[in-house]
Amino acid sequence: MSTLAEKVQRDLLLAIENDDLVLPTLPEVALRVREAAEDPDISIAALSKVIGNDAALTARIIKVVNSPLLRTNREINDLQTAIGRLGINYTCNLATGLAMEQMFQATTDVVDRKMREVWNKSTEVAAISHVLCRHYTRLLPDQATLAGLVHQIGVLPILTYAEEHGALMADSISLNHVIDKIHPILGERILRTWDFLEPIAVVPGQYCDFTRDSAAADYTDIVQVATLQSYLGTNHPLTQLDWQRIPAFAKLGLDPSTLLHDDEDLSVAMDAAMSMLQ
Repeated sequence: MSTLAEKVQRDLLLAIENDDLVLPTLPEVALRVREAAEDPDISIAALSKVIGNDAALTARIIKVVNSPLLRTNREINDLQTAIGRLGINYTCNLATGLAMEQMFQATTDVVDRKMREVWNKSTEVAAISHVLCRHYTRLLPDQATLAGLVHQIGVLPILTYAEEHGALMADSISLNHVIDKIHPILGERILRTWDFLEPIAVVPGQYCDFTRDSAAADYTDIVQVATLQSYLGTNHPLTQLDWQRIPAFAKLGLDPSTLLHDDEDLSVAMDAAMSMLQ
């Protein structure tokens, strides 16, 4: 590890320990959706009114409901019908996750490119997580999608720090090392600050632990396998691991040597999920 990476890592860990690091806040629309979701009596019309104030998010929800994975015989063009088709819980989780994209923006081109890269990887992992969840577990696909969308949320404050410290931004090797080491700690801290449910809140901090072996398949297992699958065909270090020894595959009932892309139905489903989220 370079001297710069060591210093930045030390500074960030100290800031975390002393609660001096400013953590990102949820976008306003996500806060309103979360608040609406906590009302057990929330109606489709009321939720539609909350989401409908954000035109971009409204368009994304309608795009999702018309995607090949979810669409019915007729196209849906209005938000209330879309929420009725998806269900209130599914819509709230999806809207919360998709609203995160608003946070992956920066004031400098270099940091902005890195944030876009992180968000694109998050949507890819979320899409694969959605498909894995539907085909290999009895867990909720909307929760798995949300877990995939937020699993790298801890990168945000690191890039904000880098934006204010040009030396780190100029040294991509040190920056990537710091991200790899620190983002899991920050990610879990952020999701707990946002009061995410425990099964989702632990994902950033645990999905990189490839010895992890929980009692039953959970969202961390799904995101872990989805992350590994997302690097297939690349030279990424994660492709060099012995996947046969990673417990998450067995818990999902998935043979690591059987690639999801080799299954035509799953490959089509993943492509559909990817286009749904982008």
